[in-house]
Amino acid sequence: MEQNNEAFNLDRKMKVHNFNAGPSVLPNEVLYKASKALIDFEGSGMSILEIGHRTPPFVAVIEEARSLVKELMQLDDDFEVLFLHGGASTQFLTVPMNLLESGETAAYTDTGVWSSKAIKEAKLFGYVDVVSSSRERNYNYIPKDFTVPAQAKYLHITTNNTIYGTQWHHIPETDVPLVADMSSDILSRTMDFNKFALIYGGVQKNMGAAGATVVCVRKSILGKVSRNIPSMLDYRVHIENGSMFNTPPVFPIYISMLTLRWLKGQGGVAAIEKLNDRKAALLYGEIDENPLFRGTVVKEDRSKMNVCFVMDKPELEEEFLKFTKKEDIVGIKGHRSVGGFRASIYNALPLESVEVMVEAMKYFSMKKA
Repeated sequence: MEQNNEAFNLDRKMKVHNFNAGPSVLPNEVLYKASKALIDFEGSGMSILEIGHRTPPFVAVIEEARSLVKELMQLDDDFEVLFLHGGASTQFLTVPMNLLESGETAAYTDTGVWSSKAIKEAKLFGYVDVVSSSRERNYNYIPKDFTVPAQAKYLHITTNNTIYGTQWHHIPETDVPLVADMSSDILSRTMDFNKFALIYGGVQKNMGAAGATVVCVRKSILGKVSRNIPSMLDYRVHIENGSMFNTPPVFPIYISMLTLRWLKGQGGVAAIEKLNDRKAALLYGEIDENPLFRGTVVKEDRSKMNVCFVMDKPELEEEFLKFTKKEDIVGIKGHRSVGGFRASIYNALPLESVEVMVEAMKYFSMKKA
């Protein structure tokens, strides 16, 4: 009976094509292993939700998750990996609190809603120089012609902009420490992660389930501000306590560990990047060829994670949404800031789902021709 239930649950999952922007699609094997752990975690007779966070079984989970992040990113020894509460939004203030002295300046790029929120929080702790912005064109491109002041304590970028569908395809070269919010494209493509001084992101798009935040920080940049930092917001405190200064988000960290294991099993970041490139090329190709649809982003800055597009006949948008729902395509309604549609094609989304989406676009366009 148990085996039949396994097959049934996995089959059901495969029938829904989940393009949600986050929380987002997870690998089937992760969901299955997590469902077993909810009842009995590794033969302990307890649920993963019931085990003590300082007991050896969970310490092994969080240590493996931290180790896998370092391995998949190929981070050098100066980096510490933390799993924390509060989402990326808490990091908007934690970063300047730890790195920016009152009276000093940090450089920020403004490429969307989340970078704007980060800028707002940073202004509470020091001066902010917004060195570039694409706000005037509703964030439909990545501004590249800018100068970072030599006195800036760091440069902050948001590597992928979930709402608007833009992505930094070339990471800026700078002499100041580089800080990045990678919430929506972390571990989706190869890059030299050691170029950064601090990387953070909510894990609920490519790295797990909502409720945990990953931070990769160089120890050498910490301890240089004079302000008193509350313990819960001090990276050094979390490093000293192995991400367990207080009770960590146990279940989301467990899901992250399983997702990181899955990613490693797929061949790592280089392998998943090839799949992500195929998915993005297929979907953008249809958008460009289909007369009914049009992309909203400058082509050279298109995100490979969040594909934003509209119809030249807006009156057909609701009908298309209803049609795709019947085809078990979910989560494609665009954010209110952009309108139209947004298909998020994160690591765990199968190529098959993109193929189904493309066929739906072709069929709908043929019906309306």
